[in-house]
Amino acid sequence: MSTDTPTAPDDDLPSRAELAARVADLEESLAEATTDDGTRKMSIIATKGTLDMAYPPLILASTAAAFGYDVTVFHTFWGLDILHEERSKHLKLSSVGNPNMPVPNLIGALPGMDRMTTRMMEKRIADNETATIEELIETSLDMGVEFQACQMTIELMDYDEDDFFDGVRTGVGAATAIQDMADADIQLLI
Repeated sequence: MSTDTPTAPDDDLPSRAELAARVADLEESLAEATTDDGTRKMSIIATKGTLDMAYPPLILASTAAAFGYDVTVFHTFWGLDILHEERSKHLKLSSVGNPNMPVPNLIGALPGMDRMTTRMMEKRIADNETATIEELIETSLDMGVEFQACQMTIELMDYDEDDFFDGVRTGVGAATAIQDMADADIQLLI
């Protein structure tokens, strides 16, 4: 099979002026993708509430905010535990099904292994002087990151809205999250 492009009559090819106009249109549409003040937008959905899965949305959100992005993080299902003041202090690390755990699944399934792997990770976080979940949330909020708590999940899990960190926006539904993602330059599901 030939990879050559079929030859078209010269009159079917766009002129340099037409190509330049197309490029200008694309550049204009990219410029319109930013907010009114020129800020780019990032939208993250956080669905998991384990210790290892709490860090990615928080680190990405705070880093993007530091680079001037307008950042929204929509937390749903177990991801709500990250925003819950009490539950966020007790996030666990699963030793089963985690390919980076230094133990086989059979051993990881033994009673107490999740507690042990969680303590090992907490020690590593402390020894490395990595920011805690609470510190990352507070820093992100100070930088203007909007943390949203899914209202349906709040009701489903019977959470009290007062138990979330101050500054967390509650009462947010899927329609708001979808519109936020549609308006964003970068969309992430974590």
